[in-house]
Amino acid sequence: MKTYLRFTLLALVATSLAACSVFESDKIDYKSAGKAPTLEVPPDLTQLSRDSRYVVPGKAVSANSMQAGAAASPSIPTAVSALGDVRMERSGSQRWLVVNRPADQLWDPVRDFWLESGFLLTLDQRNLGIMETDWAENRAKLPQDIIRGAVGKLLDSIYSTGELDRFRTRLERTPNGTEIYVSHRGMEEVYSNSTKDQTIWQPRPSDPELETEFLRRLMVRLGVSQQQATALVASAAPAQTSRVATVAGQPVVQMSEGFERAWRRVGLALDRTGFTVEDRDRAAGTYFVRYVTPNPDKKEPGLFSKIFSFGKSNPNDTPLKFRILVKSQGESTTVSVLNEAGAPDNTENAQRIVKVIADDLK
Repeated sequence: MKTYLRFTLLALVATSLAACSVFESDKIDYKSAGKAPTLEVPPDLTQLSRDSRYVVPGKAVSANSMQAGAAASPSIPTAVSALGDVRMERSGSQRWLVVNRPADQLWDPVRDFWLESGFLLTLDQRNLGIMETDWAENRAKLPQDIIRGAVGKLLDSIYSTGELDRFRTRLERTPNGTEIYVSHRGMEEVYSNSTKDQTIWQPRPSDPELETEFLRRLMVRLGVSQQQATALVASAAPAQTSRVATVAGQPVVQMSEGFERAWRRVGLALDRTGFTVEDRDRAAGTYFVRYVTPNPDKKEPGLFSKIFSFGKSNPNDTPLKFRILVKSQGESTTVSVLNEAGAPDNTENAQRIVKVIADDLK
């Protein structure tokens, strides 16, 4: 009996050490918080009008998008690393992929990539070129001790990291292929009272490192080797600056960079901070977005009570429509908020939106 117990203990220790080894070598192991795929259009999106500008990937997202892309300068001073038909571009903490393949050839592989990574999709819109995962937990963050190594799979629901992540992927067509953007949004569980017997979920900052890691893995899914993808990600670029200012009584974000890079970074900032981008017109430098005004009087905060909730609003909230205008002159760009009719907006909501964009661009 003693010999049996000794071997049992050694087996448990070995299992724990093996688990620790896996944890050290692989920091990502997501498990969806959902029960089954939910691919229907969210309720707040079902009323969106089907504009003729919405076309399948591989076509221009709006009538002027292709013209804008064709006019783009091929010598944008962005740090670029390339391998075959896949390359990575970077500006500050933001990275994205450029693939010399049409979007309609990339949609299914990218979709399969997220499903294989342990996520379900709550938004799967080919006509918009956008897919979004559900909330999922990174199980690799759990401590891999002896007890969990032995019974963790049997009692998996007992263990929790207290953090959830979701990712939005946006495919945008260019004259030579497709740009792929991945943005992260996170939540964390915190105690809501001093006795620490109740918890709530609140937003936590987006994680550029997580975005980069999934872009690296996506590169591998698209045919790049592990070593080559890691080398491409290691490319560096100087950080860009942005600041909030007031021009003619209107709040704006001022960026020290040209249109092409500013357009990409603003689009990624909108994705990161939870805006619902209904459409975009690259030629006019305009993103058409929806916004739900935060309600500070809510007694029970929802998942996004402290940030702007786009696409996740309460049925009683009335979404407001805005246009985010990206206007450049040389290597200087101004980002401003227009109302639904296209007139300059200097309301409190516009000030909040400008601040959110500027904070993400830092």
